[in-house]
Formats: sequence, C-alpha cells, structure tokens
Amino acid sequence: MRVIAGSARGRKLKTLEGKDVRPTTDKVKEAIFSSIQFELPNAIVLDLFAGSGQMGIEAISRGAKQAVFIDRSARSLQVVRENLITLGMERQAQLHQMEATSFLQGTEKRFHIAILDPPYRMQILEQVLPLLAPHMEEDAIVVCEHEENLALPERVEKLVRFKVKKYGSIAVTMYQCKRSET
Repeated sequence: MRVIAGSARGRKLKTLEGKDVRPTTDKVKEAIFSSIQFELPNAIVLDLFAGSGQMGIEAISRGAKQAVFIDRSARSLQVVRENLITLGMERQAQLHQMEATSFLQGTEKRFHIAILDPPYRMQILEQVLPLLAPHMEEDAIVVCEHEENLALPERVEKLVRFKVKKYGSIAVTMYQCKRSET
C-alpha cells in the first residue's frame, strides 16, 4: 500500500494484518481522489473508519489542511499514528479511538470532505449518514465505499447523491451537501 500522489507520492504505508482488513485498492483510491482533487486544497477531511489511515493520508498528501481519523480499534490507530509520523504529517492529524456514531454525536467539528469505508454488510452507512450530514460544510463531499450491491438513498437530509461508480465487487457513492431548503 502506498501514497499515490502529492507531497508523499510513492511512499509506502503500513497496513493492518488479518482477514477482516480490506484496504482500498490503488485503482479505487485513484478514482476517488481524481473526483475530489479540486476540493482538497486546505480542506478539513474526516476519515471515518480509518483503518490504516491511507485515505486521510492521501488527502493530506494532496493538499488537505487537516485530517481527522476515527476508528474504534486501538491497533488501527497505532498504525495510522506510525504512518503519520513516518511521513511527517502528525501535526495535520487528529486521531480519536471511538465508534463513528459516538464521534458524530459528540463533535462540533465541521468538514469539507468525509470518506467513509465501514465494514461491509452491516448497514453502517445507513446509520452514519444522517449523523454526518449536520457536520458537513455547504458544498462538502461525502465519499462512501461499500459493497457493489448496496443501493444508498438518493438523499440523506442535506446530502444529495451525485455519483455512483462500480469497481468489480466495490462501489463508491458520492454525496454533495446542499443548502437546506426552507
């Protein structure tokens, strides 16, 4: 696993071991970041379900101001921390070991980009998206990586789906945060 582009281009990242680990492939990661590249400069990015942190790290490498990494696993966050230190990005990061829902219910922080890659087949995205919506800036982008056969709703509060793309057994659904209609 490596950083694809930006200031840390080509640098290798540590990953977690085990059969439950499902790192985003370079092909999918490149497609995601090509879609959001113009939103990244100076953005505050949320890497929910961070795993090894590769998505938030890629965002920082490509110009994001800050990435907030959330994962319930201490082991995952240790790998994120090690990757950030190796790349000299620790000052641009916040790490929180907690459940995604707990973080979203307790934070006041707002984001320009959110990247969600939860465990598959557990209906987590359907639970998290309504909690995430109030924390997104106007015109913000939410990227959801999920199993190919999951059809996410067209709208979740002020999040409006604008893109669905399939990559083999993986799908990516993107939402944009629109102004609430009054």
